[in-house]
Amino acid sequence: MIIFEIIFWLSVFLIFHTYVLYPVLLKILASRKKFNFQSNTEELPSVSILMSCFNEETVIAQKIESIIHSNYPQEKIQIIIGSDNSSDNTNYIIASYSEKYSNIIFKPFYIRQGKSNIINQLYDISTGEILILTDANVFFDKNTINEIVKPFQNPEIGLVDSNMINTGIKLEGISFQEKSYISREVIIKHREGLLWGTMMGPFGGCFAIRRKLYSPVPKNFLVDDFYICMKVLEMKYKAINNLEAKVFEDVSNNLSIEFKRKIRIATGDFQNLNRFKKLLFPPWKGLAFSFFSHKVLRWITPIFMLLAWISAFIMSFSSDFYLILFIAYNFIYFLALADFLLKKLNIHNIILRFITHFLTMNLALLIGMFKSIKGVESNVWKPTKRNQ
Repeated sequence: MIIFEIIFWLSVFLIFHTYVLYPVLLKILASRKKFNFQSNTEELPSVSILMSCFNEETVIAQKIESIIHSNYPQEKIQIIIGSDNSSDNTNYIIASYSEKYSNIIFKPFYIRQGKSNIINQLYDISTGEILILTDANVFFDKNTINEIVKPFQNPEIGLVDSNMINTGIKLEGISFQEKSYISREVIIKHREGLLWGTMMGPFGGCFAIRRKLYSPVPKNFLVDDFYICMKVLEMKYKAINNLEAKVFEDVSNNLSIEFKRKIRIATGDFQNLNRFKKLLFPPWKGLAFSFFSHKVLRWITPIFMLLAWISAFIMSFSSDFYLILFIAYNFIYFLALADFLLKKLNIHNIILRFITHFLTMNLALLIGMFKSIKGVESNVWKPTKRNQ
């Protein structure tokens, strides 16, 4: 019984640590800290914006417009767009802009290669001191480039993430839950940067990096943004988030589509864990503590959930206390089932949907874990449907 009690409470504590204790600790430690970046209009660095597109005809024009209407001097902006064998009107739209604006370079590719492989090739022809890697459906405001570049005045900073603001919130799907999750992650990452310069991975939709620090992503890696960030941290530079660098993205709303995306991301997460596991030591360093608390524990939470369920089940035969806990544990899964049934009746409950969202995303992590063990041969994937 003692062994099962240890397994149960250790599993519960580690889940509690990654989702509650660690964010609260960050909030307390970072409460009196803030970044103080100053504008330096006389010595603005040159910027290369790299973008890989696959069938983005619905958003690519708006994305390019959001860049060219930036307050950042256009003569210091190089825009390099690679089309990954697009079959819609994406190529035509980009080509028309490249003919009109001399700072836009269009590189069509005629064999599908995957986002990171395209970006690796665009990097080779980039010339900017700062690279901004961004997605076609993530829109800038007029100050985005200025704000994301500002922190590089500090020579210790190697990578800067943007503040992802989600649009298109709907009640009937998971967009509210996704927005809540992303907003919370932005704050957690911001505080990690404030405290130790160890932001655990940018949101891939828009982040900036010193060109000299860019590391080509391995051809079979599925999560390129985290890989690039960890390479920067591995080289002893800092990674931070600037909340003033705002970008806008339509949030995912379809649970089944998001589930498939989360499986892909989870598979890539475990690829990165295998590659950067040495950064978990020494454990008392800020980088190792952030990596373990924010990412590794999150990724293996499904294992803790299973261990807690199994140990509670075994102990429920000899303890009324653990029988009650076991029943309560299973009641959580029942609530997810209730949400599924109510959704069929077009009844949407925000709290129940949070439970469904949490359990579904942890199932995706579990599947991704096994997929990564099996091995990944290609990083080519179909982008999430826009404006769900």
